[in-house]
Amino acid sequence: MDFKYDVIVIGAGHAGCEAAAAAANLGSKTCLITMDMNKIGQMSCNPAVGGIAKGQIVREIDALGGYMGLVTDRTSIQFRMLNRSKGPAMWSPRAQCDRAKFIWTWREILENIPNLHIWQDTVEEIIVEKEKIVGLTTCWGITFYAKCIILTAGTFLNGLMHIGRKMLPGGRCAEPASYHLTESITRHGIKAGRMKTGTPVRIDARSVHFDLMETQDGDNDFHSFSFISEPRRLKQLQCWTCYTNEEVHAVLRSGLADSPLYNGQIQSIGPRYCPSIETKIVTFPEKPQHQLFLEPEGESTQELYLNGFSSSLPLEIQLNALKKIPCFKDVCIYRSGYAIEYDYFDPTQLTHTLESKIIKNLFFAGQVNGTTGYEEAGGQGIIAGINAHINCVGGEPFILGRDEAYIGVLIDDLVTKGVDEPYRMFTSRAEYRILLRQDDADMRLTERAYQLGLAKRNRYDALCKKKKEIERIINFVKTYSVKAEKINPALEKMGTTQLTHGCKLIDLLCRPQINIASISPYIPAFQEILEQISNRKDEVIEAAEVLIKYKGYIERERTIADKIHRLESIRIKDKFDYANLQSLSTEARQKLQKINPETLAQASRIPGVSPSDINVLLVLLGR
Repeated sequence: MDFKYDVIVIGAGHAGCEAAAAAANLGSKTCLITMDMNKIGQMSCNPAVGGIAKGQIVREIDALGGYMGLVTDRTSIQFRMLNRSKGPAMWSPRAQCDRAKFIWTWREILENIPNLHIWQDTVEEIIVEKEKIVGLTTCWGITFYAKCIILTAGTFLNGLMHIGRKMLPGGRCAEPASYHLTESITRHGIKAGRMKTGTPVRIDARSVHFDLMETQDGDNDFHSFSFISEPRRLKQLQCWTCYTNEEVHAVLRSGLADSPLYNGQIQSIGPRYCPSIETKIVTFPEKPQHQLFLEPEGESTQELYLNGFSSSLPLEIQLNALKKIPCFKDVCIYRSGYAIEYDYFDPTQLTHTLESKIIKNLFFAGQVNGTTGYEEAGGQGIIAGINAHINCVGGEPFILGRDEAYIGVLIDDLVTKGVDEPYRMFTSRAEYRILLRQDDADMRLTERAYQLGLAKRNRYDALCKKKKEIERIINFVKTYSVKAEKINPALEKMGTTQLTHGCKLIDLLCRPQINIASISPYIPAFQEILEQISNRKDEVIEAAEVLIKYKGYIERERTIADKIHRLESIRIKDKFDYANLQSLSTEARQKLQKINPETLAQASRIPGVSPSDINVLLVLLGR
């Protein structure tokens, strides 16, 4: 071993795994450094992947040739498609996973990627020469050299855990924190801050009265995370729901004086959209109850995760509050909930490739950029890994637009707007969410990834085949004429208006009461077309139906996105001395000076930069 690499990734969480895999699969000699090889891809909080908008990110990672979707499908113990009552832009996949199998599936994949080496150690210092990173040193005194380094340290940088008034250093329960690395980075002028997150108790299933809970079953249909996955392998399990009550809230209130969130012990900001149970009762004092979700940690373990009950209150308060819920009256737990504070770095100090603006070839991805969630981390990781490889070999930066991917929205939000609390992705953050559906992530991204060399031939061939089959369905329904007298009996059964004269089949499919599955049995020629689909038939039919039913909305949103692209093409980086442009508002001058946006479109998305400020820049560019 010469300890010299093209790319080194620090941290083997969800961002680190995707970053290392991407760089290595593209051909860079890569090293993944982790404190513990037995915790690769660890689910630090809930044992689940996906959810609202997060599921779309995982589908995008998969479409790009990443692994989070494949690992999730192989270890899934319950799958659900959320928001099915809404339009397809809102459909979001989510899966419970076997926590232990998730780790070992990731490790098996990484250990068998050519060009990728794993090293167990703790990084303490980065080595910078002439504002360019060249290497690092570890706690064991080993020096590594690299062309590019990607930092994906999660919650480990100066991590501090809290349970009541008790504080312990650590990056995760029973795992040490990482020291000195933050200071090694900030001495070069990179700004750091502190954030907080938390996790709930883990419950012994043998102590739960499941008969006093409502069950929540999964979906057993064709949906999955990966576009190339095989059917789910593991036994599919139930989840359960229950509610807190006024007695629970009274116990929780009695412990607020010892809550690190309210006694001044924790100063940093936690995730607004995943609050602790004590935050819920303080913020919403009028609510008599809060819903909780009890989720299995694995296929065969007795350990359960209580989603919605994140807490850092003293252990006795957590236990006494739980026992006021009927199903937990005899509860026994494996460990208490706790909060954790950790260092992050202001993401406005990064370019859209996630490379530092201050230290060349140093990339940041994941929770160190102020995000929260495995999916957001994985999305950043694959982009950082791709661009680190490009920095090593040359080529155009790989950047996804806001109309191309939720990953593009995520990164643009981070580097343009920055964060004042842990960032979580939602569908509402994407202005083009009709274009960014979970069903078409492969259509949007796989060809780009294949041209890059990350998506393999089998994935690209599957995409081409899928496209042809979708086109065949759409062309058929556009051209096939339906006769009123033949189809009206079927329309009557479906509860929709009968025809007075013939029409094209596509006109019927645009009706909300009709779908391909319900009408195809009445049209033998159409049924024959569908039976010829040889692979992932249900997925192809669903994708075709979405394109048919939402064609007008999709085209309208594409037109709007194309207009915004005109501003994306107007590059303004380093063209203005913003501090001296008196025609701009004071806030705009300050924000533009700080961020130095790449394009006029990025400038328009900076909070505090108004449309009139953009018009000023357009006039100055014209001059």
